[in-house]
Amino acid sequence: MSLWRWLGLAVLVGCSVFSTWKVDAWRYGKQLADLSASHQADLTAISSAAAAQVRQALERQQATQKALAELDAKATTEKAHALAENEKLRADVATGDRRLRIAGRCSANSSDLPDTTSTARLDDGGTVELAGAAGRTVFNIRAGIIKDRAALKGLQKYVREVCQ
Repeated sequence: MSLWRWLGLAVLVGCSVFSTWKVDAWRYGKQLADLSASHQADLTAISSAAAAQVRQALERQQATQKALAELDAKATTEKAHALAENEKLRADVATGDRRLRIAGRCSANSSDLPDTTSTARLDDGGTVELAGAAGRTVFNIRAGIIKDRAALKGLQKYVREVCQ
């Protein structure tokens, strides 16, 4: 009978070990499933946050590009208007409709004037009319100044409004 007893005890220990192993497997399986779900939720949250950051960066970039395009269009329009006005003035001088004169004053202390006993007064000022070639040169210089000022204004606005 002792054999049956040992056999029963072995079966009892075997069932106990098997059921413990099975319960632990179920419990570990549940923990793994929970960890997997938690990991998947974390990945989804990270992915959503990254997508939101990319979307915000893209929106900022598009807003910057739009602001730059608006600044460029405004600066180009202003520059074209100023250059058109300069060309109109140049054409008017060329046709004789206008005269290009430069205000000036001669000082009594100038070595170009003979000695006079009168002192220099405000009404001693006068104008000098330029020849055609000199007038064209003045308008060419003015056109260059207009272009340079437009470029500088555009760059300053870009730095103030877009780069911030």
